[in-house]
Amino acid sequence: MRLSADQRKLLPVLAVLAVTQIISWGTVGLLAVVGRSVAADLGMDIAGVFAGNSIFYVTMGLASPFLAKVFIRHGTRLTMMAGVLLFVLAFCLLAAARGPELYILSWGLLGLAGAATLTTPAYIVLNEIAGPKARSAIGALMLATGLSSSLFWPLAALLAQVLGWRGTCLVYAGLIALVCLPLYALVLPRHRRPPPLAPSTAEAPVAREQGIIFLLIVAAIALNAFVTFGFSAVLIQLLQVQGLSFAEAVTLGSMLGVIQVGARAVDFLGGGRWDGLTTGLFAGIAVLLAMLLLLFGNGAHIAVIGFIAIYGLGSGALAVARATLPLVFYEKAAFAKATTRIALPLNVISAAAPPLLAGLLNRIGSSAILGLAIACCGLASILLVILNRRRPAVVAGVASVA
Repeated sequence: MRLSADQRKLLPVLAVLAVTQIISWGTVGLLAVVGRSVAADLGMDIAGVFAGNSIFYVTMGLASPFLAKVFIRHGTRLTMMAGVLLFVLAFCLLAAARGPELYILSWGLLGLAGAATLTTPAYIVLNEIAGPKARSAIGALMLATGLSSSLFWPLAALLAQVLGWRGTCLVYAGLIALVCLPLYALVLPRHRRPPPLAPSTAEAPVAREQGIIFLLIVAAIALNAFVTFGFSAVLIQLLQVQGLSFAEAVTLGSMLGVIQVGARAVDFLGGGRWDGLTTGLFAGIAVLLAMLLLLFGNGAHIAVIGFIAIYGLGSGALAVARATLPLVFYEKAAFAKATTRIALPLNVISAAAPPLLAGLLNRIGSSAILGLAIACCGLASILLVILNRRRPAVVAGVASVA
C-alpha cells in the first residue's frame, strides 16, 4: 500500500513524539517510586513531597494559554526544544535540592517545561501536519504514552537503588538532553508562518459563536476530567468501602489500566468511523452508567466488576475524546490557541480533583462522590449533545476564521 505525502511526513514525526513523550512523562512520574526517599532526605512530610505533582500540573495549566502565541509565531519545534532545556535545568536543580524551597522551584520549572513539550504541543504538531486527519495519529500517540509508567517505574526503582533519587534525576536530565533535544531538532517540521486571516463580513457573529462553542467544550471536558482524574486517586479506597478487601480492591483496580488502554486501542482502530465528539458522547454515557451501577449495586461483587469494566472502557475513551474533540471545531492556528487555553482548566482540575474527592469520601461517604460524579457526567453529556447540534454551523464558521 502506497502512503500519501502527508502520511510519509507524519510517520517519522509520530515516531519521534512517541519516544519523547514516553520519556518526558515517564521521568516526571518519578515521585510514585522515590517519593518516600525524597521525603526522608529533605525532611519533608510525604504530602509535601507529593505536592510537587500538584505544582507541576497547576504550573503547566497556568503557562499553557500564554504559549499559544509562541506556538503560532515561532512554531512547536523551537518551543519544544526550549522546553527540553528547561526540563534538564529543572531535574538538575531537583537533584541539588536540600530543602523545600529549591524542591518547589524545581517542580514549577518542570511545569513550565511540560507546558512547552508535553501532550498539547505534540497534538499541535500532528494537527499542523495532518489537520483534521490527525485524530488517528493522536490516538496512536496516546497508546504509546500510556506505556510511560510501565517502562519508567521499574527504571526509576533500579536507578534509585543504584544511584539514589538524586542520581536518578541526573540520569533523567541526561536522557532528555541526549534523546529528546536532537530528535526534536532533526525531525520536527520547521515553522512556517500561517497566512493572514481573510477579512470576514460575519466576524462578530462568528466570534460570538466560537466563544460559546469554546465554553461548551471547556465545560464538558472539565466536568468529565474532574470525575476521571478524581477517581484515579480514590478508586482503591472506594472499592474497599463497597465491601472488598484491600487485595481484591488492588486486583480490580489494576485491571482498570488494562481496560482503559484497550478502549484507546479500539478507538484508534476505528478512528476513521467516529470523531472526538461522538466518542465523548458515548464514553460519557458509559461512565455515567458505571456510576449508577456502583451506586445501586449494594456492594455486590458482580456490580463492582461491571463498574470496573464499564468505567474502564468509558474513561479510556474519554481520554481520547479530550484530546480529539477540538479537532472537530478547530484547524491549524485556531487548534493551537484552543488547546493551550483548554489546558489551563484541565491541569488545574487534574491537581484539584483527587484531594477534593478523597476528602468527600472520607467525610461523607461513597454515595456522596458517586452522586457528584453522576451529576458531573450527566451535565457533561448534555453539553456534548448541545455541541453536536451546533456542529454544522461551527464548521462553516471555522473556515472563515482559522
